[in-house]
Amino acid sequence: VQLQASGGGLVQAGGSLRLSCAASGRTFSTYFMGWFRQAPGKEREFVAAINWNGGNTYYADSVKGRFTISRDNAKNTVYLQMNSLKPEDTAVYYCAAKYNSGSYYNTDAYSYWGQGTQVTVSS
Repeated sequence: VQLQASGGGLVQAGGSLRLSCAASGRTFSTYFMGWFRQAPGKEREFVAAINWNGGNTYYADSVKGRFTISRDNAKNTVYLQMNSLKPEDTAVYYCAAKYNSGSYYNTDAYSYWGQGTQVTVSS
């Protein structure tokens, strides 16, 4: 599967952005999807994940209550709605796909990655 992330940009603290990740291929609905982010000088970290039908979602503690992950299998797209953004949310955000739900917080568990989209939150 090929992944294309979009929707990043510059926003003031407290603002919102919605990231999208469009996937190619007809088997998108079988993939477990995740969002990760990487700030300058830091390791890539888990943000959120969603199972194949959207029935189960998972979040990092740092974004819980502010970010919402969702998917539309008819459009082969996964979304990340980001509200109440903080300067510490500034990073390149990546979407990723894997075949099962195990170790959903671990970058090594994902087989496919998008190219990343920059999110910058100004104070």
